[in-house]
Amino acid sequence: MSCNWGAELWDQFDNLEKHTSWGIDFLERYTKFVKERADIELSYAKQIRSLSKKYHPKRSREDESRYTWCLGFAATLQQLSEISVQREELAENLSSQIVCELMRYTQELKAERKTHFQDGRRAQQHIESSWKQLESSKRRFERDCKEAERAQLVSDRIDLDNKTDGEKRCSLKARQTAQQKHQAAEESRKDYVTSLNQFNQDQHQHYHTLVPVIYQRIQDMEERRIERISEAMRLSAEAERKVLPVTSRCLDAMVDAAESIQPRKDTRQVVEVYKSGFDPPGDVEFEDYSTSMRRSISESSYLDNRTEGRRHSRKLWPFLRKNKPPPPPPTSPSPGGVANSPQSPTPASREPITQRLNDLMSSGSRTRKQCLRSIKRGVGQLSLKLGSSPADCSHLPAEQRRKKLQTRINNINQEIQREKEQRDALLKMREVYERSPQMGDASSLEPRLEEVKQNLQKLEEELKRNQVWLSEVDIRMSDHSGRRQSAGCGLNSQATTPGSSSLKQLDNRNPASRESPDGSYTEDHSAELHFKSRSSEFDDDFDDEEPLPSIGTCKSLYPFQGQNEGTLSMVEGELLSVVEEDKGDGWTRVRRNLEEEGYVPTSYIKVFLDTSAKGFVQNSRLV
Repeated sequence: MSCNWGAELWDQFDNLEKHTSWGIDFLERYTKFVKERADIELSYAKQIRSLSKKYHPKRSREDESRYTWCLGFAATLQQLSEISVQREELAENLSSQIVCELMRYTQELKAERKTHFQDGRRAQQHIESSWKQLESSKRRFERDCKEAERAQLVSDRIDLDNKTDGEKRCSLKARQTAQQKHQAAEESRKDYVTSLNQFNQDQHQHYHTLVPVIYQRIQDMEERRIERISEAMRLSAEAERKVLPVTSRCLDAMVDAAESIQPRKDTRQVVEVYKSGFDPPGDVEFEDYSTSMRRSISESSYLDNRTEGRRHSRKLWPFLRKNKPPPPPPTSPSPGGVANSPQSPTPASREPITQRLNDLMSSGSRTRKQCLRSIKRGVGQLSLKLGSSPADCSHLPAEQRRKKLQTRINNINQEIQREKEQRDALLKMREVYERSPQMGDASSLEPRLEEVKQNLQKLEEELKRNQVWLSEVDIRMSDHSGRRQSAGCGLNSQATTPGSSSLKQLDNRNPASRESPDGSYTEDHSAELHFKSRSSEFDDDFDDEEPLPSIGTCKSLYPFQGQNEGTLSMVEGELLSVVEEDKGDGWTRVRRNLEEEGYVPTSYIKVFLDTSAKGFVQNSRLV
């Protein structure tokens, strides 16, 4: 159905002005809506990217690249970042294709509307001016007609009363006046007719020519505005539909990442990472304490043994048996690994060395000994903090060390293969240059070849070192497995023999057979001699030291051979006295007999606290 504002709304100029003004306001409001939506999309994209960046690992970690659930989460974060890129693209399209165009079109529309309504007002003013001129000529014609009529009546009355010459002259003058009035009325009539014709002509032109054209232009302008709004809505939907395929692919990738998680594979990977390679501990030996009841030891012999023990202990520097070594490796296959695993000391347990030195100078003998122990403990922790792991991975358990070395060997082989390929390519290039000198100088490749040769030599040496370390680990693991089987048989055969104790087995065993689960601890006798040379100034303070009371017992779960000063070697299944509990640094102070005392890893023992400490101390002295 066609419509024409010029014909249908010829008398609604003011309403059309209000309607078009409201339409432009709506266009501006819609433009503001699209702009705010683009800002929301951009802010959403930034927040999504920030969230993905926050939870994405800042550097590649071996643990996160090993498990499928970590890889799945990393893939999800990557796809989420890709979704944020698509939202940014949507915001950019909304801003550039819709908001900017609508703002420019709004300015043009305002200017066009102003022009059309100015033309309409001029046409309205023209028709109103023509109407005023018509009304003026009409009133003048009416006035002249009335005046001519009155003059004619006066002239007729004078003619009837015409008797004398004077009266005749008055009658002639009245007729002349009436005649003039008639002429003026006639001229007014002609002006009125002319004005009337002009007004009718102007009115016809106004309502049938000017107004339809102006209103038609306003109608076209309004239709273009509505069409532009429709186009903007369509572009907005198309812009969002454009990013939907990529977003859908990202969501599909997230689903695939979730489905790629394999719980069974991850649990197997945990075994591969933390497996130590050692066998579970064997049966507990029978400890016969009845021999101590059959022995008769006098008080004098007990004192002699105690004096002899002091004289023997004077040869060692006090720190060699009293102070804690650096914490052991955190890996341990002990059943109580969670509760007894070595932990780093908390800041509250660390004592400043300067404060301990001041206490040492101003305290008594026993307090001085405690200060010296604290100073040595702080020095050991500082040396551990500044140290680094050995190149042969000896700080790891045997199985983990073997895997680490095997991985390193595989990487070195890959590096060697790449260097060889690069060397072959350089050799071929040198042959081409020698055959065709115009292609390049063959001597320019010599420095690079020499560099590749040196790299290969270094990599081969590194490969040999790691292979030697790997062979040592394999030999130790096989020897340890054989010793474990033979030890199990021996324990079964000796289980019914009374009087066999762990202390006697410790004296009869070869020291080389005592090794820790990681196979890395060895005694450093040069360090012990160095400490002995400096112990003379502290001998007097420690000669009179009373042994600390025992607070319980412990059983060694794994063999341990300490390499640092202050440690105590032990064999598997050995019973020891606990002198000092773990203070949070992973070490427990234990005692064997009355002479040997030192620190062992907490994760290598199982502690049994005893409420009757004095009774156990007396029993340990009689053993």
